[in-house]
Amino acid sequence: MQLAAVGVDLGGTKIAAALVDENGNMLQSLRVATDVDGGPSAVLQQIRELVSNIAHGRGVKIVGLGVGVAGQIEAGSGMVHFAPNLDWHEVPFQAQLSSACRLPVIITNDVRAITWGEWLFGAGRGCNDLICVFVGTGIGGGIVVNGKILNGCSNTAGEIGHLTVDLHGPRCTCGNYGCLEALAGGWGIARQARQAVSDNPAAGAKLLQLAGGEQDKITARMVADAHKGGDALAGNLLQEAGEALVAGMVSLVNAFNPCRLILGGGVIEGLSELVDRVRLGVRQQALAAATSKLEVHTARLGDDAGVIGAAALALQSFDK
Repeated sequence: MQLAAVGVDLGGTKIAAALVDENGNMLQSLRVATDVDGGPSAVLQQIRELVSNIAHGRGVKIVGLGVGVAGQIEAGSGMVHFAPNLDWHEVPFQAQLSSACRLPVIITNDVRAITWGEWLFGAGRGCNDLICVFVGTGIGGGIVVNGKILNGCSNTAGEIGHLTVDLHGPRCTCGNYGCLEALAGGWGIARQARQAVSDNPAAGAKLLQLAGGEQDKITARMVADAHKGGDALAGNLLQEAGEALVAGMVSLVNAFNPCRLILGGGVIEGLSELVDRVRLGVRQQALAAATSKLEVHTARLGDDAGVIGAAALALQSFDK
């Protein structure tokens, strides 16, 4: 009988779930809006219903359930120490979900789940030394070394967004200054754009227009759209964000010497030119020995990476 696992991408706005086979093929997928207000018990019920609907009548052996959550997860127990988008603190969700679904369950950080997907079935296929960097509202990543995902001492490896790239840069949500995320993440770009428009409304006329005249509603996507239309202020903002992204990638390449650097996430998808920018910048600035075999790729799995990766982790983790 064909083996498969259910992968779940649990976010603050949606829950995506898919039944995935051993080759990374999605056999069935569903998604619902996350009932954040209902708390962990409501979300647990949502996932249980998704798993039941996906698994029904598919004629495969389901070995387990993998879940990616944006937050700090305890290795082994799957305790969700903190999930900011869900406002969860110390939730033993892995044990609860296993009991509710009557399946083995493994919970991991959402970006690490995405890394599993890209590594095994996407742009990282066949490569055992790679780094995945996902630039969206924030910036996260996953690191594969000698064919193993790097977890770290307390299971937080991959917090790439909090590399310091400017000692005198803007304050980050983590409390530090000059983090990569605060300069090149979606929220950081938006914040800098709002400040630039406040400082020079005339130069920011296009951004204000896109935001309906409301400065506080300017987003990174609007900056990207304005840049594509030739707006000078937007171009300058993205030039600075690109420089910060290159600086962060140079540090990673020098430190870990990956064979592949994989870039994905909403900001990358909206500004595909950033991939070429990073490719050139890393070649120019990183150590020659670290870049001699380096390939820089765009992530391939898109929005499906999280569910495919979570299912792949379950397939790898549980006895077949």
